[in-house]
Amino acid sequence: MPAEPADGGNETAIETRGLEPVPDGERGGRVRELVPTWVAANISVLLLTMGAGLVIFNKLNIWQVLVVAVAAPVVSYGIVGLISIAGKRGGAPGMALSRAVFGQRGNLFPGSLIWVARWGWETINAVSGAYAVLTVLDLLFGIKSNTTLIVVTLLFFVGCTFVVSGLGISALRACSKWSTYLFGAFSVLVLGYLLFTTDWSAVFGKPAGSTAMMVAGIGTIAAGGISWVPSGPDFTRYLPRTASSKGMVGATIGGAGIVVLPMVLMGAVMAVGTPDLATAQDPVSFIGELLPTWIAVPYLLIALVGMLLINSMSMYSAGFTAQTLGIKVPRAWAVSVNAVISLVFGFLLMVVATSFFGSFISFLTLLAVAFSAWIGVFGVDMLRRTDYDGPALLDTTRTSAYWYKGGFAWQAMTAWAIALVVGLLFTKVDWFSGPLATTWIGQNGLGWVAGIVTSGALYAVLPRTAPAGPDPAPEQEPELAGSLSN
Repeated sequence: MPAEPADGGNETAIETRGLEPVPDGERGGRVRELVPTWVAANISVLLLTMGAGLVIFNKLNIWQVLVVAVAAPVVSYGIVGLISIAGKRGGAPGMALSRAVFGQRGNLFPGSLIWVARWGWETINAVSGAYAVLTVLDLLFGIKSNTTLIVVTLLFFVGCTFVVSGLGISALRACSKWSTYLFGAFSVLVLGYLLFTTDWSAVFGKPAGSTAMMVAGIGTIAAGGISWVPSGPDFTRYLPRTASSKGMVGATIGGAGIVVLPMVLMGAVMAVGTPDLATAQDPVSFIGELLPTWIAVPYLLIALVGMLLINSMSMYSAGFTAQTLGIKVPRAWAVSVNAVISLVFGFLLMVVATSFFGSFISFLTLLAVAFSAWIGVFGVDMLRRTDYDGPALLDTTRTSAYWYKGGFAWQAMTAWAIALVVGLLFTKVDWFSGPLATTWIGQNGLGWVAGIVTSGALYAVLPRTAPAGPDPAPEQEPELAGSLSN
């Protein structure tokens, strides 16, 4: 199968490589390319809404918000960067590398959960993008939102996402580069406007909130980064094996941090003067109310490109995940499944749901818990190995070195399943509360941390899973053996 140039030199080429590892001779990527990648992954006005939520719901003052805005990307994207190292070692997408950890069949379980979780993330971003379009139409032409227009804007946003994510990593890199420059320039403009129009005495005069709410706030903001952890290797598989691991982690944290920090702070500052910001059903229109039109319209349009990139990156990775689940279509077509799902769920969220922010925070919380069990197991396994068997990753039959026992690595599956339950025990959202949610861990929103620690610790103490020869097929049941290998 022909592959896209590793250095992204042909920006218009459609990437045709699927799960197969990138050969060393085609790895011309550079570590510095990760900076605009993770900048683009965070260009979302939802960070403004989340920053406002830290002030309105968590009752934090500006100094506590600053701590949250610094700590959250360091923690979450530090994990993204660390897991991304597996990408340069194996040259394959994250969920394909996960087969080496859980077994060819075992990987279907965390893979399915992560794939489903992406539906919610892509839905949230599709809704935000649609609201941005609706707000621009209102500001420029006075066109008010209605059901028909909601459907049209969702179709427009998801359609653009499908096109960009289908083109592949070169298109994502090109879009990321220019959107980073434009969004950065207009964010400075917005910061300047806020600097001269904000009542700073009210901002600095706000009393401090509790430490528990500050820790919980770190978890809320970090959840967005945690959702990218399984995708990290997808964006580093074109890097040469000699690429600096420290540089990869630093570029990942830096790219995310230079967006998360100012956006969260801006949202917190806006919330002081507009306390109903975080409770609005529409998480975008407030920008048109707080900023003059000549700033708001171009800022929203650039943010729209950013949200498009976020969804494109998510669908890009979702295509790989779908392929690991056995959906035998090219990656560019695999993303169509997620596109359709985000359309349906997006319509329900915009038309039926009564609280966008409540739904969003609940989703982020559960998302982090769902991903945490996989992170602990995969992370510990990555510490134990320096390479992956490329042919074995693609071989989903009994002949694979990653078949283990019946297609399952029971050590990884056990640690993952127990950690998933443990994480949920400490978790509380609008419509679900675990029995341990009232404990210190639960009250501080650390269910996802409990998941990572539990899965990592269990997997570390269980006997190591060694690649072995193929399971012998039962001689008396050849038909059954053949069906299981498909």
